[in-house]
Amino acid sequence: MFESVQGLLDEHREIEKQLSDPEVHADAARAKRINRRYAELNRIVRAHDEWVTAGDDLEAAQELAGEDEAFAEEIPALQQRWEQAQERLRRLLIPRDPDDARDVIMEIKAGEGGAESALFAADLLRMYVQYAASKGWKTELLERNESDLGGYKDVQVAIKGSSADPSQGVWAHLKYEGGVHRVQRVPATESQGRIHTSTTGVLVFPEVDEPDEIEISQNDLKIDVYRSSGPGGQSVNTTDSAVRITHVPTGIVVSMQNEKSQLQNREAGMRVLRARLLAKQQEEREAAASDVRRSQIRGMDRSERIRTYNFPENRIADHRTGFKAYNLDQVMDGALEPLIESAIHADEEARLAALGHDE
Repeated sequence: MFESVQGLLDEHREIEKQLSDPEVHADAARAKRINRRYAELNRIVRAHDEWVTAGDDLEAAQELAGEDEAFAEEIPALQQRWEQAQERLRRLLIPRDPDDARDVIMEIKAGEGGAESALFAADLLRMYVQYAASKGWKTELLERNESDLGGYKDVQVAIKGSSADPSQGVWAHLKYEGGVHRVQRVPATESQGRIHTSTTGVLVFPEVDEPDEIEISQNDLKIDVYRSSGPGGQSVNTTDSAVRITHVPTGIVVSMQNEKSQLQNREAGMRVLRARLLAKQQEEREAAASDVRRSQIRGMDRSERIRTYNFPENRIADHRTGFKAYNLDQVMDGALEPLIESAIHADEEARLAALGHDE
């Protein structure tokens, strides 16, 4: 694995030269791609420098240990420092998901459990919005279909980051959230105090950076307009502002009625459509990969039950990583980082195992 470092160091120096060229910054899309790659390589360069320095210090101490006992005493600590630096570098050299730096569009859908599932969908939305705020990310509500009791039958939110570093990207963190989320609690509608089990589905799509990144022919689109309505069929608009976009080749359908303007709903719908088409390309890419190379932590099976939220025990459990904690109240307030870190770590382990298998 370490044989690849020199090529990455050379690429880092080449990108530094490119970034000093005004022509690069004249093309915003190109500059964004180059900056992302530069930020990713920066971490590798720093980790490599730390590894080399730690190795040099260890080697010097070993050479001088016979002459000075003080150097001999330093060897265990220096050995540990070198091993830690090597492990950091090793993990940074794992091939990264090319979409990690992207923003995301998240869809939360009520599942089994009726009204309680819709209420939990609203709770999950709040959890993700709070988590995004803790990361300094921005959120934008694209579409919502409210239930009668104040929950959501279906809600879509765009989450946008601010860092060029792929390791800090929104997709790098939230791609693991897709799947079925199970909740166990006493519903607000339950008069006997019995615990119910409900499920809510979460879909996460990487957002397309530039509209022309995904080619969509207007001839492939079927666009219908209609009057938007509120919960229970209540009319909330007297004009045909709601938009339904069907991508005929794939059968993907996107409906938008959140905005009062037909144009705004159409623009939001196209954002979601492009994200879904990009996700479809991603699925096809992963399906084409070998079973060994495919990540074991983030499969594309959206029916997979990934997590249980047990309110009576204040317990959160991730069924993929084995993570369990008794701070569900804090998690629902956005303290998701330990859960997501456990998923990132498990994904890295799977990728390292795949690299070892290839070797």
